[in-house]
Amino acid sequence: MSTRTNHPIPTAAASDWEIATHQDKELVKALGLTSATMLVIGSMIGSGIYIVSAEISREVNSPALLIGAWLVTGFLTIVGALSYGELAAMMPRAGGQYVYLRESLGPLWGFLYGWTLFLVIQTGTIAAVGVAFGKFLGIFFPSISSSHWILHFWKVPPIHVGQMVLGNMDVGLNTQNLVAILVVVALSVINIFGIKTGAFIQNIFTFAKTSALLALVILGLFIGRNAQAIAANFSDFWRNAGLSAQHTVQVGVGGPISLVGTLTILAVAQVGSLFSADAWNNVTFTAGEVKNPSRNLPLSLALGTGIVIALYVAANVIYLNVLPLDGSPNGATIMERGIKYATEDRVATAVMTQMFGSMGGSLMAVAIMLSTFGCCNGLILAGARVYYAMAKDRLFFREVARLHPTYKTPALSLMIQMVWTCVLCLSGTYGQLLDYIIFAVLVFYIMTIFGLFVLRRTHPDAERPYRAVGYPVLPAIYILMALFIDVVLLRYKPQYTWPGLIIVLLGIPVYYLWSRHSRDAAAGTSG
Repeated sequence: MSTRTNHPIPTAAASDWEIATHQDKELVKALGLTSATMLVIGSMIGSGIYIVSAEISREVNSPALLIGAWLVTGFLTIVGALSYGELAAMMPRAGGQYVYLRESLGPLWGFLYGWTLFLVIQTGTIAAVGVAFGKFLGIFFPSISSSHWILHFWKVPPIHVGQMVLGNMDVGLNTQNLVAILVVVALSVINIFGIKTGAFIQNIFTFAKTSALLALVILGLFIGRNAQAIAANFSDFWRNAGLSAQHTVQVGVGGPISLVGTLTILAVAQVGSLFSADAWNNVTFTAGEVKNPSRNLPLSLALGTGIVIALYVAANVIYLNVLPLDGSPNGATIMERGIKYATEDRVATAVMTQMFGSMGGSLMAVAIMLSTFGCCNGLILAGARVYYAMAKDRLFFREVARLHPTYKTPALSLMIQMVWTCVLCLSGTYGQLLDYIIFAVLVFYIMTIFGLFVLRRTHPDAERPYRAVGYPVLPAIYILMALFIDVVLLRYKPQYTWPGLIIVLLGIPVYYLWSRHSRDAAAGTSG
């Protein structure tokens, strides 16, 4: 058995397995188990849990299936995290998932992940979460609004391409995305001043927002129980939940209505719940800065995902305890609108308002601001480590591989990530981009867990301080379930799938161009 990875270009990473899996000595090991777990939790909890249950409810039309959708997401997330734990313990390198794909399936697949992460996944999520912060800040300061323009460049008209709608957005600087840009710039600069500084901010805001979500659950359990909602939701909890039940789903945007089964509608509903639970893998990006990574990375993944999923499921049970699932979009009261038609889909805000009046809505806005701010920090901190790892492989701008001479952080990587995120904030495209990439994100998860099987075969004697729980059964079930969800999304939600697939595929020619340039540069240097 050869222990050499077949990289197409001569790089520092293009060496034997020991070097490929060796810890990054130049980075500061400052993240303990608590900070690593806080990074997992903080990257996962954004604004999704407070919003997406309205859309899921409209799709599944069943209290049982609303909870079922989150349980499916929870199973996939926790199994994924347990599987990634083995890879993280084997390869405690900055870059995380990029490194796992590079070493198991080859550098092209690692590059395509890093390319999509930079172009859309990480930066688009940071932009969207930053704008969500500005949106909820606008509740207290009405001048902060998406309609309050400082510089309005143009209105991009809607463009219909098959079942997709492109465009239909405003481009420019308004007070809402200005707040997002200021948050992104501030947190990016702060994270230059050492991993301990970024982790300190992460720990504070993660503790605050986890406490806020836990408070929502406790208040809803002991104060918010509503007899009308409980009767409406739990007297016929299993309605429309049988395997023989038929559900309607619209194919694409403005497409035909199709009848589908329960398993298919649960797969369709994963767009919202999986996105809300995503980014748990971000802690692997910072693996080079985690103390005792062989222990702390797998443990932080298991603890972090377990805590968040438990809170997510509990929050949805509380939603059903306080508000009826069904309602009318024209309802005059919160109860009449229900979960399905909560104003602007802000289910948690409706729940808190139902319990405490306008003060409850304000408290929820503060909780979501804490949540989005902390989420932004975690995503900014982690994402920069991937581009740093790519640059060391000469698959990104070479200068990005340099660390700050004093603080030993990937400062230039943080700045490049910041600039592109701010461009997305101005362009108004981040919302559409995020819709487009949930399919691609799931594809990369499937490939990475498949890589676990590959590495068990190609490197059976490699040191594995932790072995994936339930291997090979649980990882195999994950792959089958995720494949089923992706196939369903390809069929019924083409507006979410084909654009994301195109973004990934565009990275292939870029990879070969960058590889050739790197080979030529290396040849010139050696000559």
